[in-house]
Amino acid sequence: MTSLPRFTIITDAQPHLLAEQEQSQAPINDFFIYNHNITRKAAMNIDYARRQMVHQQVRGWNVYDEDVLSVLQEIPREKFVPPEYAALAFADIEIAIGHGQHMMTPTIEGRVLQALGIQSDEHVLEIGTGSGFLTACLARLGANVTSIEIHEDFLPRAAAALDDCDIDNVELLQMNAMQALPEGRFDAIAITGSLQAFDPRFVEALKPDGRLFVVVGNAPVMKARLVLRTGQKDWETISLFETTLEPLINGALPPQFLF
Repeated sequence: MTSLPRFTIITDAQPHLLAEQEQSQAPINDFFIYNHNITRKAAMNIDYARRQMVHQQVRGWNVYDEDVLSVLQEIPREKFVPPEYAALAFADIEIAIGHGQHMMTPTIEGRVLQALGIQSDEHVLEIGTGSGFLTACLARLGANVTSIEIHEDFLPRAAAALDDCDIDNVELLQMNAMQALPEGRFDAIAITGSLQAFDPRFVEALKPDGRLFVVVGNAPVMKARLVLRTGQKDWETISLFETTLEPLINGALPPQFLF
């Protein structure tokens, strides 16, 4: 029987293999180079890990909105994770991004997106850009996103990741949300850090019938809330779930309004 040829893949980083083959005049099929297979296997592993994150972790925590699940599946979360934590991109843990800040867990991100129910024609405000991953999800679901961040050095990294995902409907601003908010009114607002006490300025930044996601309270137990603006000075609050979330910078305020 005639043996099947053993194929070789030569990468640009391995010119010495060609030189060795020429010198020995040995058939090139005698070399085994696994770069291509390793790359394919790594891509398959990433896709599998992403599916597990979405269908086992996020869906498993009562996130059933198909638009939300799709956007979590489509946006490459690994591009927003610091390189040293790349192996943890799809784990349901908070990943450090600098300045003592962390990415939300995938399950919390899913619950935020589901609670807000972003529509394709809506304008969204995000308070706390962080890595930019939630920003990307909001941008894919809505018409445009204004995202503000107190740490200026987070913004170029988030912008680069967003650009790498071909997301161009986001405005990134360096701003302290506890001092000022962008001009205008928004259909939805996501606050990515907790508040010790509720600040009504955030509701005032909503359009009529707008929605606000916020986590209020003190560790170890805080409450995630969906706030619906029902009138000029009125709003309705829905309790979603108990969690803990890193405080928004300067978010520890004297109580003003309690739920």
